Amino acid sequence: MKQTFSASIVREGEWYVAQCLEVDIASQGETEAEALANLREALELYFEEPQATSLPRVEKFEVELGTAYGKLHNDWDKAATPPLSC
Repeated sequence: MKQTFSASIVREGEWYVAQCLEVDIASQGETEAEALANLREALELYFEEPQATSLPRVEKFEVELGTAYGKLHNDWDKAATPPLSC
């Protein structure tokens, strides 16, 4: 399937930068034609079907938080609105 896009091309120093106006993708080249060709390739890669490698393994685990963590949270639960200091 083909799609038409618009690009702005500006010279920045020794490089030409091509920015797609519809999608936030940009590329550069030493000439306007090269910048546009690189932008075309970047857009093709952006819209390429994702290739699944392998599904990640998800595991649950416990961490000992220690007494300081529990005391801190108990203090927060017991505290009323803290006084404002000026």
